[in-house]
Amino acid sequence: MERLANQPWMNAPDTRAVVEALSAGGSEVRFVGGCLRDALIGRGVTDIDIATPDPPARVIELLEAAGLKAVPTGIEHGTVTAVAHHRPFEITTLRHDVETYGRRAKVAFTDDWVADAARRDFTFNALSCTPDGKLYDPFGGRADLAAGRVRFVGKAEDRIREDVLRLLRFFRFHAHYGKPPPDEEALAAAHVLAPLLPTLSGERIAREMLKLLAAPDPASVLELMRRQAVLIHVLPEATHLDRLARLVEIEGAEGLEADPPRRLAALLAGPEVVGAVAGRLRLSNVIRDRMDAALRPPKALPSLSPGELKALRYRLTAETYRDRALMAAAEGGGTAGDDWRAVFALAGWQPPRFPIRAQDALDRGAVPGPALGRLMKELENWWIAADFRPDRAACLKELARRLER
Repeated sequence: MERLANQPWMNAPDTRAVVEALSAGGSEVRFVGGCLRDALIGRGVTDIDIATPDPPARVIELLEAAGLKAVPTGIEHGTVTAVAHHRPFEITTLRHDVETYGRRAKVAFTDDWVADAARRDFTFNALSCTPDGKLYDPFGGRADLAAGRVRFVGKAEDRIREDVLRLLRFFRFHAHYGKPPPDEEALAAAHVLAPLLPTLSGERIAREMLKLLAAPDPASVLELMRRQAVLIHVLPEATHLDRLARLVEIEGAEGLEADPPRRLAALLAGPEVVGAVAGRLRLSNVIRDRMDAALRPPKALPSLSPGELKALRYRLTAETYRDRALMAAAEGGGTAGDDWRAVFALAGWQPPRFPIRAQDALDRGAVPGPALGRLMKELENWWIAADFRPDRAACLKELARRLER
């Protein structure tokens, strides 16, 4: 029996509280999913998933008996969320597929750990581990994980037909955990079954694509998807993989974290296609608007004077300014050189507030209407051109001068 080395998250008070509650009825519980996958390769663990043979009603009963909060987040599929010390744990009852439909499956609960593992997508996702570290690996997932091999449990084509989303999950997991070359059987199945991808909802596609774009090197995996005629079925507008690759390089040089919405925007030709992509993928209005703004960059930012750059930053949010600067650098083949570094640095600058308001003009006899709006805009432009130096007194003096004129 292989063992998982002791992990701090396994013995944390919140984890132990959930495990002890679920074990109180006598059933064995095991850790499953990403916590094992990441622990085995030394990555930080965030989400902790637990499996049990007890049905959801019994899981809720055990959690509440221990004084823990139980939320029936997906009870029809056997999933309950436990909350211990303000931390959520996803608890899933062991299942086996009764019938599959290509987008979902009809499941039945079971007490067979191997049957539950057999319905999972990839070999390293079929791992399970007891609270004391006994590791169960029915399909060779640990070796695959160590080798950077993303391999389906069973026949790849069968597993994808059960749930077409697994086709995208293959590329997403390859981006985060895989090493070249990718599994040939999985690639062949993905190529054959890619025309089924449009049967998935936009939300499910978007979730997978955004997770893929969070990987260290998403451009190479998207290129692999393009060569396998997969990308055209989910994101035909992704015509700028080269720009994405340069953006990722610049983000790394600048010490910036991966930003999936910005990276998604980098793939697109321009703001004219954002609406179609956002609508089809059911992206939020926030993401849609951010992508649209990012794809409207000034083309030669390093050639702007410091004053012009500060004026641009003043009129944009820090996020929009940073997005536009990074996009412009990636578009122009820019690097993190001194010129671009000065451009990027302004994203962290907090512009001052214009010292006066329209009410100041009204208090001095101005008349409400379009002329007042033009006056205030001209005055603000004067203040910006003066490098934001005039204080409130100076601005009021200039306001009085203009009103008198």
